[in-house]
Amino acid sequence: MKYVLRKLGFYLIALWAALTLNFFLPRIMPGNPVDQLISKLSQKGQVTPATRHAVELMLGSDSSVPMWQQYLSYFGNIFRGDLGVSVTYFPNSVSSVIGNTLPWTVGLVGISTILAFVFGTILGTLAGWKRGSWIDNLIPVTTLFQSIPYFWLALILLYFFGLKNPIFPLFGGYDVWSVTPGWSWAFIASVIKYGMLPAITIVLSSVGGWMLGMRNMMVSTLSEDYILTAEAKGLSRFKIMTSYAARNAILPSISGFAISLGFVVAGSIVAESVFSYPGIGFALLTAVQNNDYALMQGIFMIITISVLGANLFMDLIYGLIDPRTRAQG
Repeated sequence: MKYVLRKLGFYLIALWAALTLNFFLPRIMPGNPVDQLISKLSQKGQVTPATRHAVELMLGSDSSVPMWQQYLSYFGNIFRGDLGVSVTYFPNSVSSVIGNTLPWTVGLVGISTILAFVFGTILGTLAGWKRGSWIDNLIPVTTLFQSIPYFWLALILLYFFGLKNPIFPLFGGYDVWSVTPGWSWAFIASVIKYGMLPAITIVLSSVGGWMLGMRNMMVSTLSEDYILTAEAKGLSRFKIMTSYAARNAILPSISGFAISLGFVVAGSIVAESVFSYPGIGFALLTAVQNNDYALMQGIFMIITISVLGANLFMDLIYGLIDPRTRAQG
């Protein structure tokens, strides 16, 4: 219990520090979201000083209010679930924008990250267990995909499997012409079809790192004395590989997986841009381009919570797998 409470306290402090930075960083960036929105409104008629003041209050950028009061209001709005109004998607609220884009990113990048970790870990375990086999020889191929720039790999796959051989769609999240969003098989099948090529790109570009890391840790673990002891006891090779070698070799990969899983919410801006995928990464890119403070802060807050939450969860799982960490904590 003491170990859990210490972890919770540490992550709560980290969350407060991250949200504080989230408040100040957009405000020191060049540009003004009020001017962005005023320019849009001015196209529909004259904007009065009263209208400008109302826009400042709505966006939480009232220059007449001291910074410390804006800081307190910022935290109060977070606890109330009020993330403000998006300039980019005006008059939609930040919560609605995140709610519309987050499921796409979690579904695509989340599942792809988990698949890459699982496949890479399994292949790395087998490669380390059977050094010199054909599985071990796959490592140069997988690391080649990882070394290729992400956007280039996406464009190559789009060219061969979307343009030259139209197996997968070129862009979008689903067939907007013939499918209505909802919990129907037609919509789900369309989402899977449109997300297949971006998912393949993510898996190919990341599976090599998981495989190489797991393979090297397996090689190091197999030289430990407890492996020789397990062999001397006459345990089966499968039990030695899974319960002794792989269980200890996977510990460093779990920490890396926690970070990767947390950044799933950030999405892949490059992938979503190349494939025109309606995820939260593309929304973040648009918010930065338009100096949309509220949307940037909302997305950064979700990213912060997801990263810290994933790391906390993995720390607790790590403590179950390796009891020595609890003793040290």
